Amino acid sequence: MLTSPSFQPIHSVALGLKRLLPICLSLFLLVVNVGGAIASPSVSPPPSVGPGEGELLILAWPGYIERGETDPGYDWVTDFEKETSCQVSVKTVATSDEMVTLMNQGRYDLVTASGDATRRLIAGNKVQPIDIDLVPSWETVDPRLQNAPWHTVDGQHYGVPYQWGSNVLLYNSATFPDPPTSWDVVFEEQTLPDGQSNKGRVQAYDGAIYIADAALYLKAHRPDLGITDPYELTRPQFKAAIDLLKQQRQLVSRYWHDANVQVDDFTNEGVVASGSWPFQVNLLKGNQVAVSSVLPAEGATGWADTTMIHAQAPHPNCAYQWLEHSLSPQVQGAVAAWFGSVPTVPNACVGHPLLGPDGCAVNGVDNFEKISFWRTPVADCGNGQRTCVPYSEWASSYLAVMGS
Repeated sequence: MLTSPSFQPIHSVALGLKRLLPICLSLFLLVVNVGGAIASPSVSPPPSVGPGEGELLILAWPGYIERGETDPGYDWVTDFEKETSCQVSVKTVATSDEMVTLMNQGRYDLVTASGDATRRLIAGNKVQPIDIDLVPSWETVDPRLQNAPWHTVDGQHYGVPYQWGSNVLLYNSATFPDPPTSWDVVFEEQTLPDGQSNKGRVQAYDGAIYIADAALYLKAHRPDLGITDPYELTRPQFKAAIDLLKQQRQLVSRYWHDANVQVDDFTNEGVVASGSWPFQVNLLKGNQVAVSSVLPAEGATGWADTTMIHAQAPHPNCAYQWLEHSLSPQVQGAVAAWFGSVPTVPNACVGHPLLGPDGCAVNGVDNFEKISFWRTPVADCGNGQRTCVPYSEWASSYLAVMGS
């Protein structure tokens, strides 16, 4: 993973209130205005892209920015630095809440934000609008993502799509000779195919957005609740999701947020099933661990990530140069091959040496309609005609579940 002395990956595994309370306070300060109108941006796009300032500071998900240090075959930073003289430093983060907290502190140029963070960043004036005319490759982006609501407000774009994909059910293939067909293996206590209980052998995600996974499960198994969108929950629907998560709490051995720690747990700690990212699946398979992944019958939540520029980015020219670089088919395909995601530029799926002819199919390019993409829950979920539970309450309620 790309690091520098002042930008180190986060590998904390502690759950406690000491780490979570500052995050919840920071995200609360940013979500209070999400349900209302988006404030006018404090910074306008530059009239043109000038010479690079010599440095670029990026907040990113693990595996999203590689310079060949982990595997020499995966490097989409070195050539960029040679061509632009913008030296790239990356801080990896484990949850969207951490992204929001760090962006609120300033100092960074870019963030690869998921949909449960983007609207909070826009509402908090932490990111600036993007002039797509300064990103020539914009027209190559998948049309389904060009105007996606998690980065587009009143026709104004606040970022450039980067990668997308689904959260998958990661499972130990020795425990499950046949792929599990439902998320019930992580939500309901049961005897697994190896004859042992799943209690203490499953994990859940350490992030309030995971409530949507519970809601998606209930949508299929409790139709009486009337859930239509896992991010737009009335209070009775929300209570049902929280009750399910309280039940799950008795099964969970760890709430994971560090991808590398989850890899170790599947390798050495007897964990056999969990929601996960394709990134961990690839790492585990590369380490010859007996795992596989599946998209269960209920569907899945997922992410369509956007590269956004901080409102006070110290290196805006380098930032815009990276936005263009990030959309090249070569970079898009390399990221997808490494992380297990799907490129936002469809051309990257054709003839890419790292992805191969079936790479995009394997990574789920045909699952777009089956994914409920992460986005920030807001109180006004029906143009004033319907009220839902806002994200600030998701955060406090999930904190209580994990701490119970």
